[in-house]
Parts: sequence; C-alpha cells; structure tokens
Amino acid sequence: MRSPGRPPVARHEHRQRFWEEIARGATSEDAGVVAGVSPAVGSRWFREAGGMPPSRFEPHSGRYLSFLEREEIAILRAYGYGVREIAKHLGRSPSTVSRELRRNAATRGGKLIYRAVIAQWHRDRRATRPKTSQLVANDRLREYIQDRLSGVIRTPDGNPIPGPPPAKWNGRNQARRQDRRWANAWSPQQIANRLRFDFPDDESMRISHEAIYQALYVQGRGALKRELVACLRTGRALRVPRARARQRRDGFITPEVMISERPAEVEDRAVPGHWEGDLIIGLNRSAIGTLVERTTRFTMLLHLPRMDGYGIEPRVKNGPALAGYGAEAVRDAVASTITTLPEQLRRSLTWDRGKEMSQYARLRIDTGVQVYFADPHSPWQRGTNENTNGLLRQYFPKGTDLSRHGIEELQAVAAALNSRPRKTLAWKTPAEALNDHLRLLQQGSVATTG
Repeated sequence: MRSPGRPPVARHEHRQRFWEEIARGATSEDAGVVAGVSPAVGSRWFREAGGMPPSRFEPHSGRYLSFLEREEIAILRAYGYGVREIAKHLGRSPSTVSRELRRNAATRGGKLIYRAVIAQWHRDRRATRPKTSQLVANDRLREYIQDRLSGVIRTPDGNPIPGPPPAKWNGRNQARRQDRRWANAWSPQQIANRLRFDFPDDESMRISHEAIYQALYVQGRGALKRELVACLRTGRALRVPRARARQRRDGFITPEVMISERPAEVEDRAVPGHWEGDLIIGLNRSAIGTLVERTTRFTMLLHLPRMDGYGIEPRVKNGPALAGYGAEAVRDAVASTITTLPEQLRRSLTWDRGKEMSQYARLRIDTGVQVYFADPHSPWQRGTNENTNGLLRQYFPKGTDLSRHGIEELQAVAAALNSRPRKTLAWKTPAEALNDHLRLLQQGSVATTG
C-alpha cells in the first residue's frame, strides 16, 4: 500500500459540490471557487473528467460517515471520550464508531492514532472498484468502434479518399472555418445500435453509446485515443454540461421579459407604440437592424457600421464586436432611432433571442421602452417583423455585403416601404397610418391642456 503522503487538494465533498455547480450551469472556474478550491484546480478537474461528472460523486446518503463526522470523532477522541460517548454525540451506533477507529486509524510510529484526513483517504481508497474497461479487454469491439469513428471514407469502388489535410489536433475544440478530417464519423449512438445488426448473435459485441463517450473524453480510461473526438460532429475536446448549453446563447433572458408577460393590448394592435425588432444578416458579418410598429407597420432601419479596426486588428475574446452588431452597438442604434418618436409611440419592443439585445436593461433605462423576447424557435410570434424582413430582402439580398449601404440608403429603403399602400391598413400607407395616430395624440394633448 502506498503512503497517503500529504492530504489531497480537496476532499470528496469538495468535488461533489464542484459537480453540483457544474450541473447548474456554472463555469469550471466559478464552480471551483464555490467548492472551496482555486479556479485553476476547478478547470483541471473539469478537463481531467472530459466535462463528464464521475458517477461516484453522488449526494451523500447519510448511510456512511462523512468527513465532518470523522473530524468530530478525531476531536472527541483526542479529548479522551470513549466509543459509546462519541457514538451518542454523533447519533451513530457504537459499533460504527468502533469499526471506524479500528479500520481507518493511522499506523505510523507503531501507534494507532486517528486522524480525519487519513481516515477519509482510507475510506476513498476502499470505495474504488477499478476494473478493466470493456474496450481495453475486447480488441475486436475497439477496432470496430475506431473504424466507424475515424475510418477512411471510400468511393463506391472502394478507393480511399483522404480529403484535405486537417490541422493538427491540439487538444482543444475544432477550429471554425478550417478543414477537418474526412472520416466515417459515425456517432456513438449510431455505432452502439448498429452493433446489434452486424453481430446479432455475439453478445460480446455490445456497448452503450455513453460508454463510448466516456472512453473518448475521460482521461485514464485508455481505450480510445483522445484525438478521435475530432471525428465527432461537434469536434469538441470536452463535453458541455446540459445546463451550460441551455444558458450559453440566451442566458441573459429572464422569465419577466418573456413574451408571455407582454401586456394584452399588444396582441390586438389597437394601441400604437409596440414594436418588433430583429437583424438581417449579410456577407462578412454585416447586418442591418429592423424595427416595425405592429399597428401601422411603420418601418425604421438601424445603421450598424463596422467599428474601427475591423479586418485589421485580431479578434479578442470577450472584446468588442467590431463587425458592428454587438450588444452595445445595437443598443445605441435602437436608442438613437426610437427616441426620435414621441413617448406615446415607444411603449414596448419585442425582439428575437439574439445576443445582440443582451443589454436590454440599459436600453429600457435610456429609452423607457419595455423589452420582451419571443420564445425559442417561434418566429411567428414576431410575424410583422418577419414579413417586413422578407420585403427588405428585395433590397438587401442574402449573401451580399450589407455594410456597403450608408444611412441615407437605409432611410430611402425605409421610406419606400412606408409609402406602399397595405391591404391590412385599408390601402393606406404605413406613413399615413402613423401620421393619423400622431394627429390624434396631438389633439388629445391640446384638449387636455385646454
């Protein structure tokens, strides 16, 4: 038996708390801090586990002694308390305490001295049940899986096609917009289910897709090479926890700004001043913002020019969006455009779930406009805006660079749409419908003043 040496970096409870925070969607660094270790240790734990929580880190059932109880035993034992007194203090059976003192005491110097850290180390060592991985013991199964993952693709005649040379795997996620390895690239689920068809009578050729994922991502399994993750569709070097994946894109959206919380007056379009917004995207990360008033269909376009340094300076992680449609740029463009209207015509704004509106709270403070977000994958909830975007594609086709259009050109296109008669407006134009509402607002203010 090897010596335990110095106490480990963290106890079982620390790692258990760490994976609980990961399951809630925290980053590995933040989860490490909450668990009581450094951010670097948290990042290492996540990387060593391949992003997958070990099955042994389950909530403490209370059946077995915890580390805190072992600390209590060590303190009471040092004060000279007997086994029955310690058991009464902990609410445990005396035989449990007696067995703990006998089995997990430190034996250095020829004496039995109970220390909580050493006792916990003995417990963790006994709890491990190492066994040979199925893919290590079964060469035939391992070769089958490797061939379906990374095997060379072939023509119908059987000639191998190597494809373009991929970048060397560096242990990180597959780089975007670079050549990837051409392989069979079956998913683990496809492999696991196909085994039943290819080997119907051979029970040794069975494995779950989760076992394949663990063999790829978890260090120490040793069955499949880590670089084979590059053959998976995502090309991720680490698995992404489900909670983190859910909150990655639209984690800034809270329940109180969902479309279900929008006032009822928005639905019947009787009251003007409720807007829908979105971006239309063009070539080379160019974009134009669109705002459409629900009652009158009046359209306003947002000019989102490139920022200084675009295409020259290298992209900086978490830095400004030099393409022009980052959260700050969109917030400023919406605020400067919509504040040209009377306060009665800027009641609410319903937006898609894009990250460009992540500064909606600041926009609400600057303009007084309440912002709401549509449900995921529900473009019909912003049907007026989606229809207008379709009309705008006549002027700004897909696959063209939208950054070449200046603010005067955008104003001209908006004026063209606002001067078209609409059937839904009894063949009035959006501009005429908006002017009618403005006239009513002016008359109402004059009557109130008089």
